[in-house]
Amino acid sequence: MKRVVKILPVGSWSVEQASDVFCADYEGRHRRRRVLPTQSGEKILLELEQAHLLQAGEGLLLEDGRIVKVEALPEELMEIRAQTPLHLLQLAWHLGNRHLPAAIEAERILIRYDHVIADMVKGLGGHVHRVQAAFDPESGAYAARDHGHTGHHPHGDHSHHHD
Repeated sequence: MKRVVKILPVGSWSVEQASDVFCADYEGRHRRRRVLPTQSGEKILLELEQAHLLQAGEGLLLEDGRIVKVEALPEELMEIRAQTPLHLLQLAWHLGNRHLPAAIEAERILIRYDHVIADMVKGLGGHVHRVQAAFDPESGAYAARDHGHTGHHPHGDHSHHHD
């Protein structure tokens, strides 16, 4: 079984170089150590020091020099839309205050489906629609600080307050 030796960031490599593809939903792409099945049926070993969310478009450089492209499978999500750009920012703040992974776009926010959060968003005047889409959430400031190896941070490492 070949081992992943490096994760190549999106845009840092040519997708034509990919010899295979690893497809998974959000949960399947957020791992520290796991055997990853590729589309060809090969199994490769991902072994990191900390959990990492594999982003769609990243490349997994194998010890033999081959590259496996990461793809995100569609899953059930909530598409959140707002009345105005300011309203969308306000909704984003409420979602962020709950530490929810979110894919933020100019006119919508995508999060994993949760009926309690859907009710909260509707109560705040937002529009919620169920959609099937690939989920590739923002990695966050703490992940950037840690070179993308984790989307989590210790609770002693920040100073914001919760509702």
